[in-house]
Amino acid sequence: MANVTAGHVLPVESVNLQSRVAEFPWHHSIDLGDGVVTPGGKSLAICNAEACLIFDRVDLSGRTVLDIGAWNGAFSFEAKRRGAARVLATDSYCWSHPHVRGRETFEIARSALGAEVDAREIDVADLSTEAVGEFDIVLYLGVFYHRYDAIEALAKAARLAKHALIVETHLELRDVDVPAIAFYPGSELANDPTNWWGPNEHCMKALLLGHGFKDIEMTAHPAGHNRAIFHAWRSTETRIKPLAEENQLKPLAEAIWLDYKKEHPVRSRFVEVRKRFGRMLAPN
Repeated sequence: MANVTAGHVLPVESVNLQSRVAEFPWHHSIDLGDGVVTPGGKSLAICNAEACLIFDRVDLSGRTVLDIGAWNGAFSFEAKRRGAARVLATDSYCWSHPHVRGRETFEIARSALGAEVDAREIDVADLSTEAVGEFDIVLYLGVFYHRYDAIEALAKAARLAKHALIVETHLELRDVDVPAIAFYPGSELANDPTNWWGPNEHCMKALLLGHGFKDIEMTAHPAGHNRAIFHAWRSTETRIKPLAEENQLKPLAEAIWLDYKKEHPVRSRFVEVRKRFGRMLAPN
């Protein structure tokens, strides 16, 4: 038996999966195969671009990976797909919240993908080497700013990373040239009361260096200038290659100007020429 939708014939198993997926809210867009993609608030294009920036330069073959705050599990499954020997997905808030229903969505995706990914419901505050062990790579994606105890929680995650801790986070105060962090006491950020903090890139780099990581690479985010990905390397044993210059997080003003040049190539050249003439005509 099959179902015809949008000009395609879907097997009954896919139709059933699609119906099951539609019953739940999703954050990650995950391609489950046979034309079924979870309707995440984060698009499939952004999830895929993010995954490339997170994983492409990391040798996961035979490595262990801990995904803290896995939610629907997109990055846990991607780590396993890319050759990790063992992946442990953990979450607490999203997996226990009655409306978010994150554990149920994780199980749907894990089953559909046939992914051999371990799962454990545990809060960041309870993470330790005694509780979960040490991992070659630790993922801490979209978690930092949701923790009221953000700095202490980051320290917990850092202690579990043998080679690298990869952090993805919201950024704020990017026009401040020293480490700084904004505090949101209410729902100021995205109307979400669980968004507590907005660090700038200097703050994140300083915090990660303070946890003994030797090299911090800051990657520009495909979703825009108010997010970034940080690769904190304790050792470069699992690093395939350094971060390319074109992917590096630029100062905010420079990043905005580069975007403007891409969108308005002719107008931007005129602006540059006018600036050049202005400097030539300026009195010495």
